[in-house]
Amino acid sequence: MRAIRLNRPASLDNLTLTDLADPGQPGPGEIRVRLKASSLNFHDYAVAMGRIPAADGRIPMSDGAGTVEAVGENVVQFKAGDLVVSTFFPDWIDGAPPLSAFTRVPGDGIDGYAREAVVTPEHWFTPAPDGYSAAEAATLTCAGLTAWRALFVDDAVRPGSTVLVQGTGGVSIFALQFAKAAGAHVIATSSSDDKLARLKSLGADELINYRDVPEWGAKVMDVTGGRGVDTVVEIGGAGTLDQSMMATKVGGHVALIGVLAGIAGPVQTRLLMGKSLRVQGLVVGSRQQQLDMIAGIEAKGIRPVISDRFALENLADAFRHQAANRHFGKIVVDI
Repeated sequence: MRAIRLNRPASLDNLTLTDLADPGQPGPGEIRVRLKASSLNFHDYAVAMGRIPAADGRIPMSDGAGTVEAVGENVVQFKAGDLVVSTFFPDWIDGAPPLSAFTRVPGDGIDGYAREAVVTPEHWFTPAPDGYSAAEAATLTCAGLTAWRALFVDDAVRPGSTVLVQGTGGVSIFALQFAKAAGAHVIATSSSDDKLARLKSLGADELINYRDVPEWGAKVMDVTGGRGVDTVVEIGGAGTLDQSMMATKVGGHVALIGVLAGIAGPVQTRLLMGKSLRVQGLVVGSRQQQLDMIAGIEAKGIRPVISDRFALENLADAFRHQAANRHFGKIVVDI
């Protein structure tokens, strides 16, 4: 069975194609999944580059989708032939996050989905949306669910809400699609006019080139008539947080998701307090939240935006493409 291992010292050059023993047949409560696709997230890149330490020989990739080949005794949720998609936190079923946190994330604390087949407990996967391909389903585990939680679990975006999304990565594109499906008004930022035009085609109502308008928080206040947005999906981190807080209405919500522009830095606490803002960090979500997202996707007919596709053996090239920021939406790895 083909798989990719990350050998120490962690780097893209040390992602090695290898042959593993077949995982065998599922036991009670388990399923065997023939994996067909994964997708890239910044978290996976950070692991591959050694920014997030992982065990020597770790199989990377947190997202996985494929077809159930066999089910063990007492499995009730799946049957052979079902298309399924993995969960980011295998032990977080519902409610508050478990204490295990990242110690059990595939591709990080445990082996991930850069391989051809797995045998896992059935609750590690959910059904894929009806009509999806494996490549489409593989985009949901991390990016899709993160956007869903930011808008509908930690907030209550509804028709008439105003949402700001940053850039054109997977989380931001999903946030744009989900927000528009909920009837929200969406303001999108990017440093590329070409990418802004593509965001417009997906439904973005207002566009801001942050390279041309570095103080884009004030620009957002202007285009909202001085009110500010209800919700910001903040993927930049410390380097953009102040602008996000400036763009948010009094009593608004900043969903702090990413660290692309820095992991630490000064924060304008006076702005935070003066606007009574709720700045909330989040990392993906639970299995039940994934099921809720899938129901929403099916109800609204939402399809992910796939930018580029790479073969499993070219995973390092996929990460290089991601690092160059040439993609728009999700990068998929075909297995």
